[in-house]
Amino acid sequence: MTDFQNLVDGIEAASSVMSVEVKEDGSFAALRIVAGNKAYVDSIERPAGDYQMFHNKFIPNSIYTDYVPRDLNFEDFCYRSAVRKKCMHSYVKPPQMPVWFNMTFLPVGPSDGNIYYCLYTMEVNFKANTERMSKVSAELASAVLETCIKLRGTSDFSATMRDIIVDIRKLCRAQYCTILLMDSYEKKCTVLCEDFSEIAEPLPADRELGDDFYRIAESWEDLIGSSNCIIAKNEQDMEFVKEKDRLWYDSLTETGVRNIVLFPLNFNDQLLGYIWACNFDGEQTPKIKETLELTTFILGSEIANHMLVDRLKILSSKDMLTGVLNRNEMNNYVDKLSGENGEQGKSVGVVFADLNGLKTINDEFGHGAGDNLLKNAAKALEEVFPADAIYRAGGDEFSVILLGVTEEELDEKVKELKKACKKYDHVVFAVGACVESGCRNVRNALKNADQRMYIDKRNYYEAHPEIKKRL
Repeated sequence: MTDFQNLVDGIEAASSVMSVEVKEDGSFAALRIVAGNKAYVDSIERPAGDYQMFHNKFIPNSIYTDYVPRDLNFEDFCYRSAVRKKCMHSYVKPPQMPVWFNMTFLPVGPSDGNIYYCLYTMEVNFKANTERMSKVSAELASAVLETCIKLRGTSDFSATMRDIIVDIRKLCRAQYCTILLMDSYEKKCTVLCEDFSEIAEPLPADRELGDDFYRIAESWEDLIGSSNCIIAKNEQDMEFVKEKDRLWYDSLTETGVRNIVLFPLNFNDQLLGYIWACNFDGEQTPKIKETLELTTFILGSEIANHMLVDRLKILSSKDMLTGVLNRNEMNNYVDKLSGENGEQGKSVGVVFADLNGLKTINDEFGHGAGDNLLKNAAKALEEVFPADAIYRAGGDEFSVILLGVTEEELDEKVKELKKACKKYDHVVFAVGACVESGCRNVRNALKNADQRMYIDKRNYYEAHPEIKKRL
């Protein structure tokens, strides 16, 4: 029998010999650590940092999952190296660890019946080695460079991402490919882009998925574990998905998914979302893994930048307390309507709604109660008017601007608003409304609606002298 211990002892880097037992149907039964040199044994018995092994005493010929969680990618590389006699290499950063692993797999032999062997060597880097990351095939380098050029030269990020996902799906030879964004604050998932092969039925992109799907997506982090992705390339690997996440497995198989590759999209250790491909060519697994490792590294940065720009747009256009549009957006819209390029032939309706008694609520219960009152006021408005027509014009004042509305329709909306206010404690609006026949006269409508609102407010306090006295 080959002296594997002598082999690994002659290597300075942390190294071990892995055995792969192959069953009659071609699948493998167990991966064992046959022997390890001192550096490798130390990585198990004295792991760096806070990382904890399942067991801290190395025993030769142990199953590798005695020490670390099961990793389908590690198993696939060992199988391809030991059984198929391929020289394999991978350079990855597990999302839960602050280090990069430079891993090499080399076939060694001879085999022992149905048991095959490979040499596994690993080097730990605490910073990404860009030189190692760039040592890829000409085909992959060309594809990744093309992705970079597309993203840097675009003025339409969404359209460019749709082009890129087509390229990724074709490169993976997959039936379906998508990029999913996750919002941990709102607890929702959104499809950024996706592509289907000719035999698959496309779905609308840029769609928001429900709460149930967000809960499924939350479980993927545990499914990936200490690896940097999950690649379930065949029925045997899909059993692992079934064991770890039955809910997701059932949803996949019900839609005809035979295999899947799932990569997280991260930037500065923050999870942005995932990219995945279904029903791909299993023989292309190493190429797919190498491609997506490098592509997701680039996409994570570009998507994070795009999301930051979107967030800045939101901050500049929305009132952060109530969620409705802010005065700056209202002023911009008024300028647009009243300018030479304003829409011709459309009427414009304006509603001014000012909260009665906000100062009293703040004085009696504190600003927290006043903030809740403003939030409820915004909710009442959103029950009646479109969200993109509502503005917080000032401290306790809201405005609504509608196009193509008649006086009768606007009066009816005001009545609906007053009914909606009754659902919320202390929400009482003084309301003024006005309709102008041409949208370029929007400033007149604003002025008249404001004046009518103050008349309504005066009438309210005259009808409620006790509130006026407290003010």
